[in-house]
Amino acid sequence: MPRAIVLVVVALALLGLGWILFGPKGQANLDPGKGARFALGREDAPVVVVDFSNYLCPHCQNHALNVLPRIKAEYVDTGKVRYLFRDFPFPGQANVIRASEAAACAADQGRYYEYHEVLFRAASAWGNLQGTVLDRYLADLAGQMGLDQGAFAQCLASGKHRDAVLADQKLASDLGLTGTPTFYINGEKYGGFMDYARWKELLDKALAGKE
Repeated sequence: MPRAIVLVVVALALLGLGWILFGPKGQANLDPGKGARFALGREDAPVVVVDFSNYLCPHCQNHALNVLPRIKAEYVDTGKVRYLFRDFPFPGQANVIRASEAAACAADQGRYYEYHEVLFRAASAWGNLQGTVLDRYLADLAGQMGLDQGAFAQCLASGKHRDAVLADQKLASDLGLTGTPTFYINGEKYGGFMDYARWKELLDKALAGKE
């Protein structure tokens, strides 16, 4: 084997070993649901789901628009599951941080879930926007939903929810998460998109364990 190829193979092996040894490691005894600001379902539901998502993640979008409504109808609204939302913007994604702040401003008017869904539906429209242009677009979305657009814009401009978004981001890092979506079902971690059949299997199993 040519020496250059050998060196490349060795370098890749060392990189892989470095990721295993020094990549993100989850801190022990962290509760992924503690301090979650937004939730659906009864507080005493037997099963708790924690959802770490990113508003520009296509798999998160697929989950939010095509799977979560079925989970909500069949498990959350029937009192079986409490569903917690957490923000996971990646480094350098200032617009995702801003979108997460906007969702919190919608929550101030009692419309978090609806705005959360709208952000995913409109991701292709706002995903390349920044600064005041992005803020105007996010406020316009709120107005289209019937929210008080002035109060929403004032909330967004204040930046009052930014620290909470960054706290979610830090928690994701502390848990060792490296991608979205990441879910916890009664503390058990699952990564990546899962279709509804898989969700039904996992939720039914979790519920059976509580009987």
